Amino acid sequence: MSDESDGDIRLIDTAAAPRGGAPGQLETALSPLRPRARKPMPRERTALAIWFWEIDRVLLGLIVVLIAIGLVAVAAASPVAAAKLSSTDQTLTPLYYFYRQLMWIALGIPVMVVVSMLPRVQARRLAVATAIICGLLLLLVPLVGTSVNGATRWLGAGWFRFQPSEFLKPAFVVSIAWLLSLRARDPSLPVIPLTAMLTGIVALLLMRQPDFGQTVIFCACWAGLLLVGGASIRVLSAVGVGALGLFVLMYLFYENGRDRIDAFLFPVRDAAEGPDQVQLAHATITHGGLTGVGPGGGTAKFNLPEAHTDYIFSVIGEEFGLIACVAIAMVYLAIIVRVLLRLLDEDDPFVILATSGLVMAMGFQAIINMGVNIHIFPSKGMTLPFISYGGSSMIALCGGVGLLLAFTRRNPYMARSPYAVTWSGR
Repeated sequence: MSDESDGDIRLIDTAAAPRGGAPGQLETALSPLRPRARKPMPRERTALAIWFWEIDRVLLGLIVVLIAIGLVAVAAASPVAAAKLSSTDQTLTPLYYFYRQLMWIALGIPVMVVVSMLPRVQARRLAVATAIICGLLLLLVPLVGTSVNGATRWLGAGWFRFQPSEFLKPAFVVSIAWLLSLRARDPSLPVIPLTAMLTGIVALLLMRQPDFGQTVIFCACWAGLLLVGGASIRVLSAVGVGALGLFVLMYLFYENGRDRIDAFLFPVRDAAEGPDQVQLAHATITHGGLTGVGPGGGTAKFNLPEAHTDYIFSVIGEEFGLIACVAIAMVYLAIIVRVLLRLLDEDDPFVILATSGLVMAMGFQAIINMGVNIHIFPSKGMTLPFISYGGSSMIALCGGVGLLLAFTRRNPYMARSPYAVTWSGR
């Protein structure tokens, strides 16, 4: 039996042909000589796989970097808080707050993933519903809230204690963005006075706690959304004049804010009273120099009142150096720039406003915290996003980033389709 081929012609000896065939008969067959094609592997079409290909993975990676930095920072600051909160009846382990931060991260990341998987319409509805619920809870804080360090900002007690204003912040920003986006359909709608009234109500409730820092963030986000939404110069000028007037009234009649501003402008010189919180934070952050004293080697951090929350940036500066502080600031800047670049080809007014507002809230909070630690702002109880310890802060921030990822999520293949413009316009 022989088998020869010349080009695409193959001669087959059919002596061993199946029974019923003529022995020795030759047949010619046209058969292209090509390797056998492999069966393509089926692509994964689960909801998680679709989510992974549609979200902004660069933005998600930057958030993960912040969470990882936060774990290291909380581990460095945990011994300070554990030593101060330990008593004769109960002694906390040095890494007590580090383990609890792991727990909050384990709860927050699923929240972020689930929220980011929602379509834009459902994400907006979730934010509006959350804003209504948290707004009602904020009304209850002065009545049945829990006081810590002279401020009544929490509901619940023990392990089940949360701060409604933290959860209200991202939901409020998205709700205000949705109301302002209605002007694109009907410019005659009085959405600017309506959003001003809602912002004023929230500000009054926050000032009663008192929580001046959160009040500034809510009002600043509202003003920023007006700017992004294309409000007139007359409206923006009125907002600026009103903000200046409210600041003067706050200094004259709001004792808590006046005391903090006076302590910042006229620092304590009496050695018997000692330095204030901002001075302690400045001394701590500069103690490590450019490269720091090394992990766990900080000593000035034990003088800080809230080393694991409000002044964790100073702990980072002491143990890891000012270079690490600059690197963290650059990560926040990279997040802001990444979101703004993502909006360059976005044409939905609501998405532009909501995404801008969410990143503004995170940026303002980071700027205030870092500014207090480097002694350019008065002392204010404000956590550093994703780095400071805190259950309400971590879960609320994860929910806010989930909304951010949901609004910036896109199908990477839609831009290649010739029907993308037609369908998006309907």
